[in-house]
Amino acid sequence: MRIIIAGAGEVGFHLAKLLSYESQNITLIDSNKESLTYADSHLDIKVLKGDATSISVLSDAKVESSDLVIGVTSSETTNITLCLLAKQMGCKKTIARISNIEFIDNKELIKFSEMGIDELISPEELAATEIQLLLNKSAFFDTYEFEEGALIMVGVVLPKGAPFIGKTVKEAAHIFPELHFMPIAMQRLGTQYTLMPRGDTVFKDNDQVYFVTDKKGVDELYKLTGKKKEEIKNVMILGGSKVGFNAARDLCSKKFNVKLIEKNKEKAFEISDSLPNALVINGDGRNVELLEEESLDSMDAFIAVTGNSETNIMSCLMARSKNIKKTIALVENMDYFQLSHSIGIDTLINKKLLAANNIFRYIRRGAVVALTRLNNLNAEILEFEVKATSRVNGKAIREIEFPRSAIIGGIVRGGVGNIALGDFRIREGDRVVVCCLPDSISKIERLFI
Repeated sequence: MRIIIAGAGEVGFHLAKLLSYESQNITLIDSNKESLTYADSHLDIKVLKGDATSISVLSDAKVESSDLVIGVTSSETTNITLCLLAKQMGCKKTIARISNIEFIDNKELIKFSEMGIDELISPEELAATEIQLLLNKSAFFDTYEFEEGALIMVGVVLPKGAPFIGKTVKEAAHIFPELHFMPIAMQRLGTQYTLMPRGDTVFKDNDQVYFVTDKKGVDELYKLTGKKKEEIKNVMILGGSKVGFNAARDLCSKKFNVKLIEKNKEKAFEISDSLPNALVINGDGRNVELLEEESLDSMDAFIAVTGNSETNIMSCLMARSKNIKKTIALVENMDYFQLSHSIGIDTLINKKLLAANNIFRYIRRGAVVALTRLNNLNAEILEFEVKATSRVNGKAIREIEFPRSAIIGGIVRGGVGNIALGDFRIREGDRVVVCCLPDSISKIERLFI
């Protein structure tokens, strides 16, 4: 694919890096020479200095023959204008990063696709949504919903003494008479190798395991993994950034009790005016005495989303020492994901990764309707829509020549999630959730074209 990315900031550079690994034809546009020089020396891509909304710059980037244009500059006006121009000049698909979530909330009212923008994404809003999902499934460190919760992906670290330990996948499945979950990926403690579980795979202490389950299966997984379903009601948020504000707004609407701590006095008053149902405190969240005065030990969850990754990690560790049930830290450095479980933080979230996941489904072949990458694992979960022409259409799962490094986690049919076994026959219109390693992605894509 020929892809143009406007904006060599954190999200743009991260996207360019991921796509260059897959041998995509990437052109990165930015007006900042230093950002482009770094990208040019570290990635196998073409860089172009200039204004992304300049028609001559877009012509130089060959926008008329491009498959996808992604606007992820810091200016939503630039991103929107770029997409409108690119579509008019012949680009097939466009994606714009925005900060004003009113645009997303009113997509039905304002027909952005008719204007030339195929998709709007807000990394901050994606992060806030992720936080809410994690609090709703508090015992798990990672979660993702397919088709509004018809199927749910959850990640869990198996504690010592869990009923799963020492049993194979097949044995664990027989503990309950009906199967409502499927293990799709796992990583052993102290390794960086991603395993695709099979029937004879044995669960061990501290395995990091991802499951796909339906709504019934979530409670089963709590029991089988030895995790307790904790009720989260009182939440403290450190940092009044866009992520912090959006998360507080969403949680207040769901009747959580929210305390938000913001260091900047002016910003704290603005947030207080906008969020009357949240208690906003002006102070330095790194001050342990302040947190204790604000009853940190009575909180069910602590969420650190300041602009400093190290502050977020350290404050979560301090909250963890107070026996807080759930800790979530926003980080910019992807390398920190390797450390999250070993140092005791429940979940790390990253805006770049969330934005990349949202965008990647436009790059995959086949009718990909959703995609997520597993934290700290070298695997992707893709949701494909089965077409009449798809090779899997009409076939039972056991009849499909599926690569060993891929597994079907579940199938959504008519809005209902199914944990499908070998005799399940796939039909046109089904939504199939597949977990696969990078070496099998192209083979899987061909099955759903």
